[in-house]
Amino acid sequence: MILRRAALTLIGAASAGMASHTFANSSGLSPVDLRGSIDVSKHGITPGGGDRQRRKLNEIIATAARQNMAVFLPPGDYQVSNLDLPDGTRIAGMAGASRLVYSGGGYLIRGDGARRIELSNIVIDGANGRLDDQSPAIVRLTGVENAIIDSCEIIGSGKTAIYLERSGGRIERCRISGAGEYGLFAVESSGLSVTGNTIFDCGNGGILIHRWNKGKDGTMVTGNRLYRIGATNGGTGQYGNAINLFRADNVMVAGNHISESAFSAIRANSASNAQIVNNQCFGSGETAIYAEFAFEGAMISGNVVDGAANGISVVNFNEGGRLATIAGNIVRNLKPIGPYGLDEAIFGVGISAEADTAMTGNVIENVPLWGLAIGFGPYLRNVLASGNIVRQAKVGCAVTVVEGAGNALIAGNLFEQVRDGAVVGHRWKQAATAELGRGDNTGFKHLTIEGNRIV
Repeated sequence: MILRRAALTLIGAASAGMASHTFANSSGLSPVDLRGSIDVSKHGITPGGGDRQRRKLNEIIATAARQNMAVFLPPGDYQVSNLDLPDGTRIAGMAGASRLVYSGGGYLIRGDGARRIELSNIVIDGANGRLDDQSPAIVRLTGVENAIIDSCEIIGSGKTAIYLERSGGRIERCRISGAGEYGLFAVESSGLSVTGNTIFDCGNGGILIHRWNKGKDGTMVTGNRLYRIGATNGGTGQYGNAINLFRADNVMVAGNHISESAFSAIRANSASNAQIVNNQCFGSGETAIYAEFAFEGAMISGNVVDGAANGISVVNFNEGGRLATIAGNIVRNLKPIGPYGLDEAIFGVGISAEADTAMTGNVIENVPLWGLAIGFGPYLRNVLASGNIVRQAKVGCAVTVVEGAGNALIAGNLFEQVRDGAVVGHRWKQAATAELGRGDNTGFKHLTIEGNRIV
């Protein structure tokens, strides 16, 4: 046994020696680097050395990637630009102290067509410098199967902080701020996780999960903290959303803490099978949680909405928006004004739904207009509202009575302090009936109203 162990030790030492010799001959790096990561300071890369070090840094990154090794950045500011990350890149630093600072003249970090690229414990500072027209972000990764950005701080981008295209992997435990456009823009993702990040002070959006064409995406956006998300481009909802899904199906948005979004905390546009659960949404400028336009399937449950123009909206049946559950949410302290002025805009509504939707077990308090809104004009089909509590509202439940509207069941709800009625039929935005909430003969065959309590 002793002889066998000795033989294995000799074989291992010989293999290591051959690897050291091969690496040293091919790269000019010392064998000591093989014991771990490559320390760039040992190869002429120093903080404050200026952009003239860029070519050498690119060479070190490429050599380390070929040898499946990591590159280590000691603490300090490294002024660089036009860094290209090949397959197998791993760059690590000292958290909060190792800084890549954009020196201008093109782009900062770019990686294309790789199986794996990993950045960890680095500050990536765009210095608010101008990026070229082909660079949407200071970190741009395209076609990267496993893109990992972990425990990094990404600041000062004049455009977007991180742009991912046709990529998977994980963006985790990062701190992203001061982006002129978006914190993270991911398009055509596959197996992407966005977890435990803090994103704030971004000009037009926080986390965007988009697709060019509607289809399966599967991204998970969980446990992030987002605040002070602006809408410097204006508009009526295209910008200013903390988390925005567009055409991306099968996405989970769970356990996020979101405050002070110019428009929505969470906005899912044409995104089917979205699961929006257990989020906290405070101080939204428009609708806090939105499922809109051409979607089929939305589960919205366990969320807290405190402060918004509208609470939760699951609408646009006219565009194919249908099939949802809205359950166990708290919506409170809404306001009657939003971030834009349009004649058709409606603000101050707790929860709205139009088609094939169950609204159950929600608590709605202190809303200036309608607690529940069921249908709009002729756009209503198979909506159930049961077991909800609505208190302190102008109208407890507004339900459409326009010709052509489909079925609705309003049963077993509790309404308290509803100034103008518990259940009132509406033609578009205008009240058109007296109180319907006590279940007397309503005269509307599409409505079943029973078992409600009005206090």
